[in-house]
Amino acid sequence: MNLVDTSGWIEYFFGGSNASFFAQPIEDTDELIVPAVCLYEVFKKINQDVDEARALQAVAQMKQGQIMEVTEEVALRAALISLRYKLPMADGFVYATGQMEGAAIWTQDSGFKDLPGVRYKQARK
Repeated sequence: MNLVDTSGWIEYFFGGSNASFFAQPIEDTDELIVPAVCLYEVFKKINQDVDEARALQAVAQMKQGQIMEVTEEVALRAALISLRYKLPMADGFVYATGQMEGAAIWTQDSGFKDLPGVRYKQARK
């Protein structure tokens, strides 16, 4: 299983220099899980920077993977993970979801860089 963090989705949708790093896990939808919090963040960012129609197209593509709900178990595990690794709330939800599902977490967010199970690629400018 694969989970692409919001930073990877944004890089992919905007055709950034690391887009190809995220293409394989995004396009292998049978192995893709998508935390609901990533839907929120991607929709908000694309709507803010482009428009709502493009944001809805992005969400439609994300929904080709398996959407992972925020449950009580995910929320509590995310809180513990956030405390342990000093992650912001959304990152805690993403990491907790990935860990609970045994997924590789693909990201260019440096907050995840040294965590177990993470496939990190440094963002290029």
